[in-house]
Amino acid sequence: MRTSKPIAVATNDSPQSQAAVKWAAHRAARAGAPLILLHVVDDRWVAEPLPWTGMLLEKGEELLETAAGRVRGTVPVDITTKILEGGIAGSLRRYSTKVSMLVVGSGAPHLGGSLTDRALQVAAAAKCPVAVIGEQEVEGRHGVVVGVDGSEDATHAVAFAAAEADREGQELTVVYAFRAPDRWIDAGLLTRNLSQLAMQEEQIVLSETISGLAEDYPDLVVHKVLKTDVEPAAALVKAAADARMLVVGSRGRGGFKRLLLGSTAHAVLTHLPCPTVITPIRRLTDINKEPAI
Repeated sequence: MRTSKPIAVATNDSPQSQAAVKWAAHRAARAGAPLILLHVVDDRWVAEPLPWTGMLLEKGEELLETAAGRVRGTVPVDITTKILEGGIAGSLRRYSTKVSMLVVGSGAPHLGGSLTDRALQVAAAAKCPVAVIGEQEVEGRHGVVVGVDGSEDATHAVAFAAAEADREGQELTVVYAFRAPDRWIDAGLLTRNLSQLAMQEEQIVLSETISGLAEDYPDLVVHKVLKTDVEPAAALVKAAADARMLVVGSRGRGGFKRLLLGSTAHAVLTHLPCPTVITPIRRLTDINKEPAI
C-alpha cells in the first residue's frame, strides 16, 4: 500500500541514529512515502536563550545535513529536514501526529540489552507506530514476527504486521506466550481437565486474533506459535532473533492501564532482537484529532 504521509526519523548522529536513518530511508522508499529527518534541540535549560539557542539550532542543521547526505543518492526517496525545539520525548510525541511512522535509534548498550530512556519514552507516548532500530545487521533477515495476547493492542499489532509482511513478501509468525498453570496443578489447586480447558481457550484466543487475515491477504503465509513455558518478552526476543521486523502492541491485556508502555513491550526494547515496531491503539478520537498534512 502506497502512502503520501511521511515517515520521520529522529537523529542525534550516534551510531544507533545513523542505523535508524538508513533503515527509515529504505522503509520510506519501499512504502512510497517521503522521509523527514528530525533533530530536537532541547533548549529548556539554556540560561541565555537567544545566543545559545542560535548556536544549538545551527549545529542541529549541520547535523541533519550530514545525516541526510549519507542517504541522498543511495535511496530513491524524497528527504527533507526539520529542527524541533523543546523536550525530546514531548517534541517527538507532538510531531508523531503528522507522520505514518516515527523511527528512533535504540541507544547505547545497557545491562546486556539495548536500553535508552529516550526510545522508551517516545515509544510510550507517540500517536503513531514507533520503530526502534539497533545496530544489528538487517541483511539476510527473513519474516515478520508479532506478539499477541488477545488484547485490543494485539489486534492493531497484527493488522500492522500483516500489512507489512504482505507488502514485503515475507511470512508472518504470530506468537502467543503465557505461563501455563502447572504449579497450581502440582499444588492440587487445579485439575488437569481445567488446565487443558485453559489451553484450549488460549488456542481460541490465538485463532481469533488472526481471523480474517486469509481473506485480507490471501497470499500471506501465517504461522501460529503458542508458548506455554516462557514469559512473553523472552519468547518474542527468541522468535525474532533472525526476523526482519518484530511488532508489539504498546500494552497488553494485563498490568496497569495507567502505564503507557506495557511490561512486554518495555522488556523487548531493552533486549532488542531486530528492528522493532511498537503500535499504539488507534481510537476514533485520536484519528479525528489528526491534523491534515
